[in-house]
Amino acid sequence: MTTFAAAADASTEILAAIRALQAHDLPTRGGHTLAYVYDSGVPGLDELAAAAYASAMHANALDPTAFPSLPAMEGDLVATAASLLGGGPETVGTVTAGGTESCMLAVAAARDARGDIEHPRMVIASSAHAAFHKAAHYFGVAIDMVDVNPVTLRADAGAMAAAIGPDTVLVVASAPSYAHGVIDPIPEIAAAAATRGVRCHVDACIGGWILGSWRRFGIRPGNREVPPFDLSVPGVTSLSVDLHKYAYTPKGASVLLHANAELRAAQYFVHTNWPGYAMLNTTLQSTRSGGPIAAAWAVAKRLGDKGYRDIAERTADAVTRIRAGIADISGLRVLAEPDATLIALAATDDGPNVFAIADEMAARGYYIQPQFAFRGAPATLHITITAANAGNETELVGALADSAAAAAAQPEPSFPPEVVETVMAADLSTPEQLAAAAGPLGLLGEGGALALPARMAPINALLDALPSVVREQVLRGVLSMLTRPGTDLLAR
Repeated sequence: MTTFAAAADASTEILAAIRALQAHDLPTRGGHTLAYVYDSGVPGLDELAAAAYASAMHANALDPTAFPSLPAMEGDLVATAASLLGGGPETVGTVTAGGTESCMLAVAAARDARGDIEHPRMVIASSAHAAFHKAAHYFGVAIDMVDVNPVTLRADAGAMAAAIGPDTVLVVASAPSYAHGVIDPIPEIAAAAATRGVRCHVDACIGGWILGSWRRFGIRPGNREVPPFDLSVPGVTSLSVDLHKYAYTPKGASVLLHANAELRAAQYFVHTNWPGYAMLNTTLQSTRSGGPIAAAWAVAKRLGDKGYRDIAERTADAVTRIRAGIADISGLRVLAEPDATLIALAATDDGPNVFAIADEMAARGYYIQPQFAFRGAPATLHITITAANAGNETELVGALADSAAAAAAQPEPSFPPEVVETVMAADLSTPEQLAAAAGPLGLLGEGGALALPARMAPINALLDALPSVVREQVLRGVLSMLTRPGTDLLAR
């Protein structure tokens, strides 16, 4: 009895310590974190997901014959996604750990299906998710990047068609693009790819589930129809959609759909030329916890058509109201008319610095994601609207208006020229030089550990002004410092 009591006391203390650490995290509920997290607002859903996750967290999807419950649930999730997203009787799919893995597998499958091409390439718009650049880096697929239309910020279908060459193995379109929230002209892009015998992947990781729900239930935010974007579009060969976004399942769960099994075949990794077990991998992972699969299955079953319809309606109303409210905020503008649930906010010509607005929003209990200027598009603020924002639109718009006004009263965020020169002159590839540059930027805490300031506008403004190659070098070094023991991120 004493042993069990001691163990119970220790468990209580450990859980209390976790909660104490989590007190410094962004909130995952309530609609105040406008990126990274998705809140359905449905009572009891988290508890169901947690119980389902726990029931399968030790099961391993590496071997489908060992834990047949997992492929059964995975097949159900794939069928549900395919039904929502234009799949047919031949559509197949795989549950992955997230959108980046889904996108990377689409690239890997396209590359490996064309073993006759020595130097494979893919055509993407400049607005395509960074996951495709990551895939190119890991898999040796060169990128032909085409600028988007400067007005609509959608992919230029004609320019993408012209970029398709004899070594192109994949063309990518977004539904919607993460940074700007607009849907590319997918029928035109897919048709161009099909004409050349090239695969076309639609990255619907963030928007696919909500767009499919709006279409299924006849919901028209802003009185606009959902444009064609999914596997029902001729020429689209694969599509990725994240369950842990607008299907509101726990992380990490995404689905990669292929139009048929032949297209998916090259995605698999199979190896038996070693003395161990036959390695049969459907994803980049070998061991896969059954927890995310079971949790996703439970949430999808619990919500069903009725639950997803209610969520889709509430989300559409929230997007419409927030979009309308932003129109009345002095100094702010919507960069592109949103096609889904993502809004990119830019400053007007005489408006305040957007990075200062992000800091002001943080002071008011909201997290909005800063995005750097890129190829003619200005720096923006990214807002992801979820069902949790329904009913709280006035509060959010009011916080934005107050933040914009407060930012407008501040000087432009910057560092003294000598500090900028120090950063530019440093060899940021070495920890010592990075630390020397971090000091003048106010990024070092006690003992020389990295400690981010509460207000990031000057840092973001500096990063925004740096060439992307230098900015990436800085961020790579910062990431290294962030992940060292002793780094104090809890003191912000």
